[in-house]
This record gives sequence, structure tokens and C-alpha cells, in this order.
Amino acid sequence: LCRGGLAERLCRLQNRERSAISFWRHQCVSDAKIPSDKSGVLIVKILEMFEECTIQVAICQQLEQSSATLSSEDAVISAGEPILKVLFARETAAHLKSRPQDVIHIYPPWQKLLLKNTDVPVIMNTYFSQKVLLGEHSETREKTYGLTKMLIRKNIISLAQTFRLDDHDEELHQESSSNQVACGPQIRNNSDLKQHPLARSVVNDSLLEMVESQGAMGWREVQVRVVIQRVYCLPAREGYRSHIQGNKPLCATPGGMFCRLCLLVQDAYGMFSEVQLQSLSSADDIEQYCRRWEGKFCCLAGMKILQRTTRGRASGLFSLIDSLWPPVVPIKVPGQSQDSEMMTANLPPPSFCYILTVQSGEVHVEVDEEEESSNLYQPPAVCGLKDILQINGCNERCSFWAQVLYLRLQTKHSVPINQREVWLFVTDSTLQNGVHVTPKVVAVSVAASCVLGTEIAEALGVASRLVFFKDVLWGNGKIICVERTVLLLQKPLLYSAAGADLSELTGPVRLDELDSTTQANSICALRGTVVGVNESTAFSWPTCDKCGNGKLELCPQDRGLLYCNQCCDVVISPILKMQLEVFLSCPSLSQSTVKVKVWHEMSVGLFVLINMLLSLQSYEVQSVLGKEVGLLNCYVHSVTSHPNCVALEEIVLL
Repeated sequence: LCRGGLAERLCRLQNRERSAISFWRHQCVSDAKIPSDKSGVLIVKILEMFEECTIQVAICQQLEQSSATLSSEDAVISAGEPILKVLFARETAAHLKSRPQDVIHIYPPWQKLLLKNTDVPVIMNTYFSQKVLLGEHSETREKTYGLTKMLIRKNIISLAQTFRLDDHDEELHQESSSNQVACGPQIRNNSDLKQHPLARSVVNDSLLEMVESQGAMGWREVQVRVVIQRVYCLPAREGYRSHIQGNKPLCATPGGMFCRLCLLVQDAYGMFSEVQLQSLSSADDIEQYCRRWEGKFCCLAGMKILQRTTRGRASGLFSLIDSLWPPVVPIKVPGQSQDSEMMTANLPPPSFCYILTVQSGEVHVEVDEEEESSNLYQPPAVCGLKDILQINGCNERCSFWAQVLYLRLQTKHSVPINQREVWLFVTDSTLQNGVHVTPKVVAVSVAASCVLGTEIAEALGVASRLVFFKDVLWGNGKIICVERTVLLLQKPLLYSAAGADLSELTGPVRLDELDSTTQANSICALRGTVVGVNESTAFSWPTCDKCGNGKLELCPQDRGLLYCNQCCDVVISPILKMQLEVFLSCPSLSQSTVKVKVWHEMSVGLFVLINMLLSLQSYEVQSVLGKEVGLLNCYVHSVTSHPNCVALEEIVLL
């Protein structure tokens, strides 16, 4: 707002007005009585009520001061007392919760407006109003009112009627049960049980209009019809993470609830909103929610505004919104005729979004699963990894199918284990079958904020699986699974491939061979000649042949046997694991030192080499120098230029 301008002064005036009203109501509640000063107080009894342009209009009978001591039932109306039309703002009407036959005290500064061609004065500025509750029978009557449902007639006045542009009598005045706003709690009788309670209230198609008309505290008796664009889970609180032990992910859910089911919805005007629904004890059901709900129409009710966020505050949310913009079909534009052909390409993307949440004890979401998908719905456009790596943009949302070959937990000890990211190394047919395509395998970072279900976490720890990565974030040469990214094992039928080659891998997987372009935190294939051995790093330890436990103990009954405290059994045939670091000379990196950490159990080709080094009874170290090492699958820990050194670790692909 311009400093010192009219808008700023009006804003200050509105703030002072709201403060004065809140203070006055607080005084009335704390004093628990009606103010004693009756000078200038207008006392009316409500005869009829209806709503017009979000204003509650009450047809009232003015009462004398002596009637103020009577209850609303005992107040006698004389024929000579004037009829008034009293206007209550939406906030005032919600505070009063008035009904016909109620007695209302209206305190100054109320104003009377006399209109031409009418004998009924209009009372405005009724913010300082209070409903009279006298006697036990009045309190009983209030409780009885609270158990019934009252419909307030809502007059819909079109602009055509206001400016006399339409002469059709049938469109001048619309009064029907669908245009009535429910006031008070609902009770469904037997005839209503077959009909959803939301179906009996007013339906709107604009999120922004609903927010502006119902306020920040939310709406209960009206609903808005939207399209579900995305279904995902958000972490409800800290404490959930996929832990990896021995390259096997374990989905832990301490404390029970750890994620919240969320919907990204869009209305007919293109407005987006994120709806946060109930908490889930597991994210395993997200696949069926995506299949059943995405693309469907739903009606929201019982919502309240949790936050109004912008691009600067929620870049992740808006990166997902931008992937759904512009709309695929023309949308409604406020203030323009909906009959004309509208182009959606030049519409600016939304700059803000409302975060909605449910109110307790309300009917919240009604999804029409039987109806076909909306034309406004935009399913994820599936691309091949080769095409994604060629995208020049930053913070772009994309979706793809890929085969997971290897997974690894971040090893930074300064980061708590439940906040560490997981690296998935994936590939697809566009990388494997392409000629002169580099790389053959790409790394996908799964951030701690990305919710993984137990099913997919355990599946990735057992074998290589084909996984659908929906709405991942691509930018600065990295693919990241962040909040609102969904990983699925099932192939949804709605998601189009956009011409990408999504055929499954048939032959053996090929890795990029180690060369000068190899980067840290990647996997590659390695071949070379042994030029050195770091004997100080050689060690071995026994493990359980059943569960792989590496912390065996001596059996209490027989000190000559080993005991596994996980299996609670004696280990008869322990498996000996061995580790050693060797230095290789590689033709592709002639100027660099290549250091490889090899394992006995993992490397069949190097088992003989390690066995020779650890059993010095039969072999000398010099006897293995110069040996050729076959093609090994390795994880690249680091690549340094001063000195030129590459540190690798032998791995086994899933």
C-alpha cells in the first residue's frame, strides 16, 4: 500500500474497528451481563432471516425498552411497532447465531438508512450487537435449537439482474434447497441416510471465493468442488526414516504416526491448494490412493486455512505447481465471459497457495471415484532418463521408470541416522541401449523429507526392482526425491510415456568403466593390474551363516564354539569375511593412483588374492603383484587431483 494513501488509511481504520469490536465482545463475556447503559440501544425481535451477497438480512420488529426485560417468547409485538430490515455482517451473524423470534440488542453507533420507494428502514453498522438470553427456559430453548438444522434462504442476485441486462423472469430470483446455507449442527434422519451430507449444501467452484467469503477460520456448511491433481504423503514429525544396515533398508516408525496424507487440488479457475488430511501409520497405502483419487473430482468441506504460502516460502510446493501449469484445458477467468475461447498459455502461474487442513468432527472430503477423470487433470509426463539428463532448467519436476541397481546410506557421522539421505543408483533402457550414451547409471538422492513406505523400502533391500519415481526434482545435474515425491512399485495406467522408451531391461546391466570423467558418489566398472597391497588394512571376522550377524560371542557351554545372540543358536559353520585395500594400475587412468577396498564375501575374483595375503604360510605378497584383476563393480568414494587418487570400494549389485 502507498504510504499515507487512501488504502492504507482504510486498512488502519478496519484494524481499529475489528479491535474495538473484539474488545467490546470480550467485555460483555467477562462481565457476563448485558451493558446497563440502554441509551441509544435499538431492541428488535427477528421475524425472518435470509442471506444476500454474504450479508445476513433480518426482518425485525422494533420493541420498546420495557420489552427488554422479557424473554423472546414473552415479548408481545403490537401492530404499531415499526418493521425494520437489519443487516448483519458475516462475522457478526456467526457470533450471534440468531434465529427467528430472538431478541437482539443493537448498541451505538448503529445507523438508519431510509430508501426511496420503500417504507422499511434499513439498519446498518450493527457490529455491537448482543442476543438476549433470559431465564432457564431460554437456555433450554437454545439447547433445543442447537439440535436442529435451520436453513437460511440465500438470495442469488446476478449481475445481469443488477444492471438490468436480462429480462428472463425465471433467472431473476433463485430460491431452492441447493441455495440454502445450513446454520447449526446437522442431524440426518432415515430418509437422509442414503444421501451424503455434503450433497445437501451449497457447492462452489472457486477456492479463492470460498476463502474470501468464509474467512480464515474455515467453512463448515458449504463446499467447493475441485480436481485432485496429486496425492502424496508429507512427514508429520521427526522420527521416521529408512535406516540401512548392511545395505538393507528397515522402515522404522517410532511413535506410531509419521506421515500425513495430502492432496494437491485445483479449482475451475486454476487456483491450487494443498489439503492435509489424516495422519497415516504407514505410507504403504499411497499407491491405492493415487490410483483411486488422482484426476477425480472431490468436494471439500469442514476445511480451515492453515497457512497462506508463497513461492519464496515453499519453493518445493510451487515447483510441483509449475509442472502442472499452464492448464491443459481453458479455465475460468474472473471478470471475463466464459463463452469466449480463452487461451491458457499466456496466463501467469499462481503466486500464492492456501494450505488447508481438516477440522475435527466434520465431513471433510467426498471423492467421486465412479466419475471419469477430469479434463483439467494432468498426469505425470513420464520421460526416459536420457531425456531428463538433457533438461536445461533448474528445479524441474519430472517422472520416470528406472531399475534400482544399488542403494547406499549417507555416511556423514555428524548427521543423525534418521536424517541422512539415501542414494539409489538407477538405470533404464534409454541409458543401457543407447550408443555412446554416458552415463549408463545415474544417482538419485532420496532426501530425509521424502516419505518411503515400508513395502518399497524392504523390496529395495532384497532385489533389484523397477520403481516409478513420480515428481522428482531435477536441477544442477542432480535428481532428488524431496517432499511430495512418490515412489511406487506398481505401474499406474494413467501415466503417459510421452514417446519415451520404457521397455524393461533384458540383458546384463552395463556400468561405465573408470576413466577421467568418473565422479565421486557414483558406481563404475574397474579392471587393472595389482601394483601394491596395504597390509595394515587387512583384517577378517566371523559372521553367522544364517543371519549374517558379525558380532559373534563364545558359547557359554562350549568355549570352542561361537554363539549368535540374534539367532540364539550355536554357529557351526561361520562365514569368514575379509577386507583388504589394494592399489591398481588402470589403463584408463595411467596418471592416477587407484585404491580399491575389496571384500572376501563380495569378490569371488579376488578371494584367492586375499586368501594368499592373509595366509602367509604359503604365499608372499610379492607373488601377487602384477596379477590382472577382472571387471569389478565399485562405488567411487572420492576423486582427488592433488595427488591424483581415486578411492573405490567393491560392491555387489542388487
